[in-house]
Amino acid sequence: MSLSPVLPPWVVLDPLIQSWLAEDIGRGDRTSQTLLQGRSPQGTAEWVLKAPGVIAGLPLAQRTFEQLDRHIKSELIYKEGSRCDTGTVVARFQGNLEALLMGERVALNLVMRLSGIATSTRQYVDAIADLPTQLTDTRKTTPGLRLLEKYATCVGGASNHRLGLDDAIMIKDNHIAAAGSLSAAVAQIRPQIPYPLTIEVETETLDQVKEALQTDIDIIMLDNMSISQLQAAVPLIRQKNPKLKIEASGNITQERLRAIAKTGVDYISTSAPISRSPWLDISMKLQMQSETKPSSIPPTNGR
Repeated sequence: MSLSPVLPPWVVLDPLIQSWLAEDIGRGDRTSQTLLQGRSPQGTAEWVLKAPGVIAGLPLAQRTFEQLDRHIKSELIYKEGSRCDTGTVVARFQGNLEALLMGERVALNLVMRLSGIATSTRQYVDAIADLPTQLTDTRKTTPGLRLLEKYATCVGGASNHRLGLDDAIMIKDNHIAAAGSLSAAVAQIRPQIPYPLTIEVETETLDQVKEALQTDIDIIMLDNMSISQLQAAVPLIRQKNPKLKIEASGNITQERLRAIAKTGVDYISTSAPISRSPWLDISMKLQMQSETKPSSIPPTNGR
């Protein structure tokens, strides 16, 4: 069962949001600032889905606008992880028009990216929802966005694999090559790691699985194995060490997902929901409020 998604604290995220705003704004929003000429008209921005999907990242949008004007009022209509149809208004932001225009692209980019990941993840999770196998993500993430992309996979129903290299020991093929053998790598690493780090070993053949079972490890990864190899490896591991966790990884497609889960592995790790998901298309539509009579600003695509 996956854990509830939790955003990192703002003390971590605020500097990132500010850097993304600074990148986009540069020396100033030439269009909005020239148009408004120092005036401070008020407006309301509605966010409308242009495709169905799972929502993720709306609190980040709220925080982005608040970085530009702390008086912006936000109405986050749907909770994180909600499935919404095309045409759904998922949020409203009201306040200083210049701040809404200036923050539009960064806020939309974040939510569209994260919602795309959450939507793709949910498709994978739903495919094995009736089986005990848990879907997890990987470290194949966009530099600078790992915290949020992994948050989005949790919103979609998966759980996180290790966040970084310091989270756990994972002995992969190149580590085995550097040590000379799988057994040698485990023997060298185990006495030196701090409690409570776990050790996971990547195996590609049944012979490597048998070798791994002779060592002191916590998790065994079955990497790029065929269904028949998985069907042979899982009972072998269960018989030797029932407490050992088993992860399948490599060549994970939606077509193979259920067959892999049915072999009895505990986890299936895949980078696909992060590395291959399309963005969820969202449009921001503005209505401007004036002191005389209200007028409308047409939908903007944020280009």
